[in-house]
Amino acid sequence: MNAIKIFAVENLPLITKGDDIAELIYNAAKEQNTPIQEKDVIVITHVAVSKAEGNIVNLEEVSPSELAKEIAQKTGKDPALVEVILRETKEVVRLGPNSLITETENGIVCANAGVDRSNIEGERNVVLLPENPNASAQKIRQRMKNLTGCDAAVIVSDTHGRPFRMGEINVAIGVSGIKPIRDRRGEKDLFGYVLKIKQTAVADELASAAELVIGQANEGIPVAIIRGYNYQTAENASAIELSRPKEKDLFR
Repeated sequence: MNAIKIFAVENLPLITKGDDIAELIYNAAKEQNTPIQEKDVIVITHVAVSKAEGNIVNLEEVSPSELAKEIAQKTGKDPALVEVILRETKEVVRLGPNSLITETENGIVCANAGVDRSNIEGERNVVLLPENPNASAQKIRQRMKNLTGCDAAVIVSDTHGRPFRMGEINVAIGVSGIKPIRDRRGEKDLFGYVLKIKQTAVADELASAAELVIGQANEGIPVAIIRGYNYQTAENASAIELSRPKEKDLFR
């Protein structure tokens, strides 16, 4: 029987700068009788990772540039917030009322360069994306392996909108130990047709599945464990594989 299980990792403390997030997950998972096992997938929100890494900015300490003020006027956003977004941005892709889509320095195209005001203490504090989400995932995975002796994949997730669909979903912005795309080109379907373009973004699918137990509002659950999915392992995987190259992007 093909089946997967998804466990919310509950009773984690609020993450603060310098926390050993792998150890916190390890202890909480063990306490709730769902200890980390070989080939688990651990999905962690980027907010939790960035808090542990100290990637937090107080908008009261930010002086907006003239460009930030101009964009703030066009989008209706806080000029200080726009300034922080621009500092994380390689290219502004689209802007409009209450919308600012950018490409980050890490090549991720998303709203507000991933700068987030949710689930962060302090009225004027915002949390940035991890400086290197893949490196963050690798560090947590290695630490978890040291703690448990098990090799579990790690996905760092973020919530993204989609250009032609309403609502947001969780996607992978950092991975370690898992190939983020399953390439099925060359395989045959039930009727012998050879697949030509089938590439499944399994890391995004797993991140979205985890969100069903993580939630987005006041649940206070930043981590989920997915068990039973037979993923392809990869030591040097990168979530950048999931980002469409600019020359193949039909919507910019």
